[in-house]
Amino acid sequence: MPAGEFDAPNLKRRMLTAAGLVAALLIALYGVSDQVWALFMIGLVTAAAWEWAGLVRLARSGRLLYAAVTALACAAILALHGQDGVWPYLPAVLFWSILAPYWLQRGVQVRHRLLLAALGWLLLLPAALAMVRLRAEGPEFLLAVLGVVVVADSAAYFTGRRYGRRKLAPRISPGKTWEGVFGAWLAVSLYALLLNWLWPASCGWSCLPPVMGAMWVLFMLSIMGDLFESWLKRQAGVKDSGSLLPGHGGVLDRIDSQIAVLPAAVLGSMWLVK
Repeated sequence: MPAGEFDAPNLKRRMLTAAGLVAALLIALYGVSDQVWALFMIGLVTAAAWEWAGLVRLARSGRLLYAAVTALACAAILALHGQDGVWPYLPAVLFWSILAPYWLQRGVQVRHRLLLAALGWLLLLPAALAMVRLRAEGPEFLLAVLGVVVVADSAAYFTGRRYGRRKLAPRISPGKTWEGVFGAWLAVSLYALLLNWLWPASCGWSCLPPVMGAMWVLFMLSIMGDLFESWLKRQAGVKDSGSLLPGHGGVLDRIDSQIAVLPAAVLGSMWLVK
């Protein structure tokens, strides 16, 4: 679609779906027990695993098995309090910060289904565990982290549609532009300023550099998550990971950036906030 034009029906669907998802998130975030929240996260990661298995072209029986094993693994780790410590998150953060950029830059093609399936567990499970851990640190903290992705995605979408000219990664995702990235970076920077000003525990201007730096890191990881899922879909020859969410595609299409951001946010909360 040329810059400056909007797909109005699809935009309406996106906005309605997004509003429903936000409402459901807020109700669950503030209205359910820790145990029910954990069950929600197990359900979410199971749906994402089902779609991931489809993208790596597992047969239907293989997809069912993959989703079931993912659910059981997530439940077992949570039951053993495995969301604590560094080990669930560090491998995923290393992948997103080192291997994924190299992977995408070099245009690596991976056809080995079992390798891609294992990679799915490496990336999906830490994100689900992070949702449980960050909520335990405070619903507002989790919302602040998720807000980075929402702000970045929204700004990139509208800025890219209006001003986009130079392609960011044409071989991976032709619709993404450098102008969209710049608009998203600017929006995230303003979001960081606002958070630093409003956050109750903020120490004022002296807190701004680490807050801004953390937000920029999460912003870059959000781009990486988005691009990597686009690469996975392109390799699978599909436009969307699924069709569950009108205007957005599948679950993975909606949480691709969060998958990359959440493990890093946990490590940041360990090393910077406390």
